[in-house]
Amino acid sequence: MRLDFYLSHVTDLARKASKIAASKGRVTVNGETIKKANHPVQETDVIYLDDTRLAWPSEGYYLLYKPAGYVCATEDAEHSTVVDLLPSHLGQSLKVVGRLDKDTTGLLLLTTDGQWLHRITSPKKACNKRYRMTLLDSIDDAALEQLEKGVLLNGESQLTMPAVVERISDNEIFLTIQEGKYHQVKRMLAAVGNKVETLHRDQIGGLALDEGLNPGEFRELTEDEVGYF
Repeated sequence: MRLDFYLSHVTDLARKASKIAASKGRVTVNGETIKKANHPVQETDVIYLDDTRLAWPSEGYYLLYKPAGYVCATEDAEHSTVVDLLPSHLGQSLKVVGRLDKDTTGLLLLTTDGQWLHRITSPKKACNKRYRMTLLDSIDDAALEQLEKGVLLNGESQLTMPAVVERISDNEIFLTIQEGKYHQVKRMLAAVGNKVETLHRDQIGGLALDEGLNPGEFRELTEDEVGYF
């Protein structure tokens, strides 16, 4: 791992600031002052920034309450990304676990652990995801039954997998699915002649969105929560 990349992971310095810190002689590796930002470092090295010994970065697991208006990407030339909501030293190394549309709110997971990400997003793992939605029109029992059995999405050749549907009101439902096709929830409701007006994800597997979090806030997952997946 490059020294500047390492510093940006374990301190609050951005990559540019990490390069400057090294160039000014503030960093030692195994007792030797290192000024080159591309100097390779490894877990067994003893690394100091000024008088503070730094640890090797561990995997990160975070839950974010995604607000509307942010895209689920690490970089985007035109839009704000969910990574912009986190401190820079965290966001640089995180991957988004699955996707939510720009206008969709709710529970989003981010991690540095690629294997953990795969366990959640792989179709073979059949991880449940629950959404609460408000619909343009009221929805009848026949349409709910269709959603539960599976519907044919526009452009697809196979029915969606069976879903779990809970009615909240005439035009509000919870929908739990295991798949993650492109814009799947909105396309499912279109398939039964309705339209999603607002969409909010409140649960992934056994992990629910914290009631105490506000849109844009995040927290680190506990060890037990990481073990849910």
